[in-house]
Amino acid sequence: MRIGLLFFTFISTLTLSGCGYNTLQSTDEQIKSSWAEVLNQYQRRADLVPNLVSTVKGFAAQEQAVLLGVTNARAKVGSVQITPELINNEQAFAKFQAAQGELTSALSRLLVVSENYPQLKSDANFRDLQAQLEGTENRITVARNRYIKAVQEYNTLVRSFPSNLTAMMLELKLKPTFTVENEKEISKPPAVDFSTPGQLAPAN
Repeated sequence: MRIGLLFFTFISTLTLSGCGYNTLQSTDEQIKSSWAEVLNQYQRRADLVPNLVSTVKGFAAQEQAVLLGVTNARAKVGSVQITPELINNEQAFAKFQAAQGELTSALSRLLVVSENYPQLKSDANFRDLQAQLEGTENRITVARNRYIKAVQEYNTLVRSFPSNLTAMMLELKLKPTFTVENEKEISKPPAVDFSTPGQLAPAN
């Protein structure tokens, strides 16, 4: 009797005008597609790091702290397990974002340090890697914005009537998104004291 009632309720919910079932499914697929592109661009960035570190090391081997910071940040990114459940788990998503934010910050420091080494800045390989990195950062921004938009649309459906009834019946939850404000703070580059080449001054 109870199963029959639940089934009837479920069918009734789905047949409500504008129940949102199909839209929920399509927006969920859009989220998966957008997330795949985010991961693709982040992986592209991670793949650039070893060559970038190696090139900088050739001209500024004394910048061990900065070079090690980039290497460790990349390793931390790689240690975050990427699973389909990641975009459904707020804590796991936050861990992923923190790791990516740390790598962004480390790369910013590396590029700031490079300003102290004219020979490095004029190296063709470094310029190429820097251009690739800048292009990748732009693609990351585009991919993240698409993901944020897809999540916003999906979460709005999950919370809005009558699609929220369908979401409840299907046990669909809100999905986490990027907290841009936090990452901006993480990514803030340090100040540089050019009077002492290679030395970083504390950020204000």
